[in-house]
Amino acid sequence: MRRLRLGFLLALIAWPFLLLGKDTVSTASPRLFVLEVSGPIGPATSDFIHRGLTQAREQGAAAVILQLDTPGGLDTAMRKIIQDILASPVPVVTYVAPSGARAASAGTYILLASHVAAMAPATNIGAATPVRIGGVPDPGGGRQPSKPDGADKNDKQDKKDAKPAKPGMDEKALNDAIAYIRGLAQMRGRNAAWAEKAVREAASLPAEEAVRQNVADFVAHDLQDLARQLHGRRVTLAGRELTLSTKGAELVTLTPDWRSKFLSVITDPNIAYILMLLGIYGIFFELWNPGFVLPGVVGGICLLLALYAFQVLPINYAGLALILLGIAFMVAEVFVPSFGALGIGGVIAFVVGSVILLDTDVPGYSVALPLIIAVSATSAAFFLGVVWFAVKARRRRIVSGAEELMGAAGEALDAFAEKPGSGYVGRVRVHSEEWQARARQPIKQGEAVAVVNRDGLTLEVEPKR
Repeated sequence: MRRLRLGFLLALIAWPFLLLGKDTVSTASPRLFVLEVSGPIGPATSDFIHRGLTQAREQGAAAVILQLDTPGGLDTAMRKIIQDILASPVPVVTYVAPSGARAASAGTYILLASHVAAMAPATNIGAATPVRIGGVPDPGGGRQPSKPDGADKNDKQDKKDAKPAKPGMDEKALNDAIAYIRGLAQMRGRNAAWAEKAVREAASLPAEEAVRQNVADFVAHDLQDLARQLHGRRVTLAGRELTLSTKGAELVTLTPDWRSKFLSVITDPNIAYILMLLGIYGIFFELWNPGFVLPGVVGGICLLLALYAFQVLPINYAGLALILLGIAFMVAEVFVPSFGALGIGGVIAFVVGSVILLDTDVPGYSVALPLIIAVSATSAAFFLGVVWFAVKARRRRIVSGAEELMGAAGEALDAFAEKPGSGYVGRVRVHSEEWQARARQPIKQGEAVAVVNRDGLTLEVEPKR
């Protein structure tokens, strides 16, 4: 009996440790979350990475792998991604893959900001010079204009008296990008000199050379090789050193959910452009034909989606104003006889506004020229067709109203009687309607007449010849 009580007591003490040991075994295999990023960096990409890092933190992932292949992207989206990486409590590994991929422009900044930078064979990094987003480039690209021969002698005194030239917008953007990328490289202990060269001279490196110049940490052939090489590597995370344990890690690929996919669709410049036009035309047709309801509902939804997309895209508001002005001119052509001046001007304003609508040279973030031509041609054809039908209708014979009675044939219902001061009066039937009528000469009952004028509810007629 004493042995039974002792065994029961030992079991009661040991069962929490048994459960703890069971949990330790079940969680011994670390998990690596893989986020695949392919294509231009934009608002949808930054949202996907933000949500992926949040999910990785909540589920206790050992690290997050950004499998990157990008030609670049928007500066605002890139900076949001880097802010998320720097604030992440989970180590972030940027892996340029598969073979043939690149981390150009914005991708270079993201790679340098990551805790670990890896590349697949036959990949490259670099060309991080910021492209123009808004503004007007400085003439000559910041170079001094050429001087005529013999002018250098007088320049020495002028240089002493002259004030230092203020840097242009392009130079400010370049210096800002250089400082930003150097700070990221220095924070991760990577080659800051080459990082500056990637911005200033658009330098690029293949994977093996990037490792030799301390731009990337190592070359990995695939995700399994990447996980193997990550094991035991030390990284600095939130001011403290952490040793990665990725031996036998489970790779968990996170795919974009419906929200990220929807955001990716509507922030596509071509889709946003089409949504804006559908919204404008839908509301226009609803105002033109009140009570149709469907054009107004569809137009309102499309316009709101387009405005949401535009608030995260680098929109040139002058281009947007030109598009609206062009549509207004084409609509006015229907109502104002301008002999095509308003219509042609509207088409020109519409095309120019569409071309400059997205004020950026970032690859993948401009409205396709064939789409602009197709939409412009369709809009112009529609409104010119409306004008043509209006002119054609104007030339047709009038079929309603008081003017339609002029020249209409009728029949005298009785003999016209003479009335002093009014000529001859009687009744006629015109268009199956009975009218009071008067004439300047007598008209017999049943005689065919023709209407020559109308005075209120009295017709002036004459015998039809």
